Amino acid sequence: MNRPGFLRRGSRPARPARPVPRSRFAWRELLSECLAGVLQRPGRSALTAVGTVLGVGTFVAVLGLTATASSQIDERFNTLTATEVTVEDVSAQASEFVDQAFPPDADERVSRLNGVRHAGVYWTVRLGAGQAVRSTPVGGPAAGPGPGDLPVVAASSGALEAAAPTLSQGRVHDAWHDATKQRVAVIGSGTASRLGITTLETRPAVFIGDHGFTVIGIVEDVERKADLLLSVVVPRSTAQELWGVPKGDARMLVSTRLGAAAQIAAEAPTALSPSHPEYFKAVPPPDPRTLRANVTADLDVLFLLLASLCLFIGTIGIANTTLVAVMERTGEIGLRRALGARTRHVTAQFLAESAALGSLGGLIGTALGTITVVAVALVRDWTPVLHPGIVAAAPALGLVTGLLAGVYPAWRAGRVQPAEALRR
Repeated sequence: MNRPGFLRRGSRPARPARPVPRSRFAWRELLSECLAGVLQRPGRSALTAVGTVLGVGTFVAVLGLTATASSQIDERFNTLTATEVTVEDVSAQASEFVDQAFPPDADERVSRLNGVRHAGVYWTVRLGAGQAVRSTPVGGPAAGPGPGDLPVVAASSGALEAAAPTLSQGRVHDAWHDATKQRVAVIGSGTASRLGITTLETRPAVFIGDHGFTVIGIVEDVERKADLLLSVVVPRSTAQELWGVPKGDARMLVSTRLGAAAQIAAEAPTALSPSHPEYFKAVPPPDPRTLRANVTADLDVLFLLLASLCLFIGTIGIANTTLVAVMERTGEIGLRRALGARTRHVTAQFLAESAALGSLGGLIGTALGTITVVAVALVRDWTPVLHPGIVAAAPALGLVTGLLAGVYPAWRAGRVQPAEALRR
């Protein structure tokens, strides 16, 4: 009789059962499972990577376009704003007996300063009641918006040259027109359209009040004083003879050589009136370095926020797609868990898949973003500017995005219970 706990005579004692070794997940197996998971469903993997492609591509393109646009802004500040000085007549604040502080030879005085290219006085003419711009000698100004609303600007020939106009027809008035008080006018292309003037071959004229002016030039564009395009510009001496001297609202426009603006601003008041330089206020251009740094900083912050927002939206898209994939693969996860896979093995697999898709999307997005920057620069005739650090870091950014987006789906996958998964 065999009794429990007793051994038969001559039988060997039973060996103790060996513990079941803990399952392990080597790096090679992890990569193999990751590659299999990505390639088994290429359509879903492609959709998952699209989020990273869009996010990283937008990130690279926005930062590259910001750098390119900042470069163009710098160039324009250097060539235009840094070469412009405005001198204001503030004599009315210093003395009530002075109507106009600019002397008749103001253009010549300032033009003699070293570094000045062109200089001239201008002001807006104050017309009396019933005096308006017309294209015909009779009849009142048009009701509402029309030719009657056009401003009249008195400008010396130096002011027009300082504005750097581009003419579509004719010419601008010169020093001879100023000296002889000729009744000629230069109009912008917008003004010509409103007055119905299409050609100068018929020697058209405009009428300001009862005074007729022969149109000798139509300006297509200007580099400075863009409001001249919507004005009727007459010689300074002619305007002064017909409507009197300006009442303290005259200004001088000075175009200088690059780097001479600050010096010209300091010397111009004394050159205009050595006895009363306080009658003038010279406005130099802003410091280009400070202005450039401020504009660049503002653009960097703005576009970095936009790029971060795009990347965040892409991350949410990846996380959503990966979470849906986890729900679709619940049976597969349960089978793996039943065969011995541990929670961290499943979590590592899904994290690896998400990181791989993020890296792939980062590489493609970096390439597309770079192509976008170069294409836009070529179309706009700009010089493409893209920091090498951004190009190098963008794929790594895709990897990080993929990892962050896969954290929650991987955690959900690791918590799937085998029995529950196999029942589905």
